[in-house]
Amino acid sequence: MDRREFLSATAATALVGSSAARAQPKAAATPTEATKGPRERHLFVTCTYANTGIDSPDYVAVIDVDPDSKSYSEVVQGLSGVAPGDELHHFGWNVCAACHGRPGDRRYLIVPGLASGRIYIIDAKDPTALIMKKVIGPDLVKKAGFSAPHTVHCLPTGEIMISMLGDATRAAPGGFLLLDDKFAIKGAWEADAKGMNFNYDFWYQPKHNVMLSSEWAAPRTFAPGPNFDDVKNGKYGRHVHLWDWKEKKIRKSFDLGAGSIPLEVRFLHDPNKPVGFVGAALSGVMWRVSADAKGEWTAEKAFELPPMKNEKFPGGAVPALISDFVLSMDDKYMYVSAWLQGAVYQYDISDPAKPKLAGTVKLGGWGQKPAKLKEKELTGGPQMLQLSLDGRRLYVTNSLYSTWDDVFYPEIKKGGSWLVQIDCQPATGGMVLNKEFVIDFGKESGGPSRAHEVRYPGGDCTSDIYS
Repeated sequence: MDRREFLSATAATALVGSSAARAQPKAAATPTEATKGPRERHLFVTCTYANTGIDSPDYVAVIDVDPDSKSYSEVVQGLSGVAPGDELHHFGWNVCAACHGRPGDRRYLIVPGLASGRIYIIDAKDPTALIMKKVIGPDLVKKAGFSAPHTVHCLPTGEIMISMLGDATRAAPGGFLLLDDKFAIKGAWEADAKGMNFNYDFWYQPKHNVMLSSEWAAPRTFAPGPNFDDVKNGKYGRHVHLWDWKEKKIRKSFDLGAGSIPLEVRFLHDPNKPVGFVGAALSGVMWRVSADAKGEWTAEKAFELPPMKNEKFPGGAVPALISDFVLSMDDKYMYVSAWLQGAVYQYDISDPAKPKLAGTVKLGGWGQKPAKLKEKELTGGPQMLQLSLDGRRLYVTNSLYSTWDDVFYPEIKKGGSWLVQIDCQPATGGMVLNKEFVIDFGKESGGPSRAHEVRYPGGDCTSDIYS
């Protein structure tokens, strides 16, 4: 299929394969209810042509993962943006479990362009025929004082909040942009940004009146690619911030150490438990942020993935580079990707204070000879993760950010990304690579593309916040 066929400023649709159109299921009201939901039949994946030499718009791919379908393990649709240069990265929904009391179904994907600043509103009522509903131009985002939109979460109010990694000039610290339920820009969420140095991911927990946010770097710093001198010079983050959710101000900041670069943030799904985790990419430390019986919040090391000695790597050792992690809906397991070391780890976090390693799968890694899966070389390392609601299928992609890919895994540029499935054993622990499933984004008709975040119709383990 030709991605240019889907290029449109207002609307674009395509339907391929034999699967009948299905409406979006309503968001589950509790984590337990979510685990009993239907199996995912399609995946949405953000794909970019950034720095591939292909002058085409990025797109959201729809992948058939229904084993009973004739188009199983195929890309069955692709909805493109309006122009090249978006670098589609993370995305989210207009409605999640936090909004379960609000009329209306989960329907619209909010898809930001990290490089361009555009924000796409995509109608996913029929998961196999995505429609472009609205495009928020980068000029409107700049007028609000922001650039580089990243993480998307809906709020109980019906609003949508997006972490912005830069100001209008692409300098730090950025902030949080609000859209109303009609997808119009309202302005900044925060009442006071004092204490912010940089911005990246966030996750809120209204039951405990808190939000956690992390720090990467200013867009003008990370966009050209990694520079270890920038880390030494303090141009990358080292703090995780605990916000007062109602006051919209930082209550407390935790210093995770120089060169830590905290990225992904997740709370436990059970809203009664004041426990969250933050993965510090470069230091390889997973931090647990939690409150005691008196409501006092602290940050403690949960576990550490130590660097691996390799004289060919700068500094003589390859860091884990924790680029993503996901928690099972029952809060029993954590899955962690170590992008540079090429491994996915499964930890039993039944006791969040005492994580136990339960399984490991190797997938590529820096300086490693890539394995092959159905003739696709698994170059690069595991990056973004998404887990099925029942905890049995873990989907993994390998592109982090185009300029960072090109430094550590230049093969992705010409060969394209992959998406694989790891089969998990939630009853006993353990996991194994599924040898029958692989999506080769090097074979896309528009040319090899880089695949990043994965979501499902009806919600997934990193979309929903419960209250």
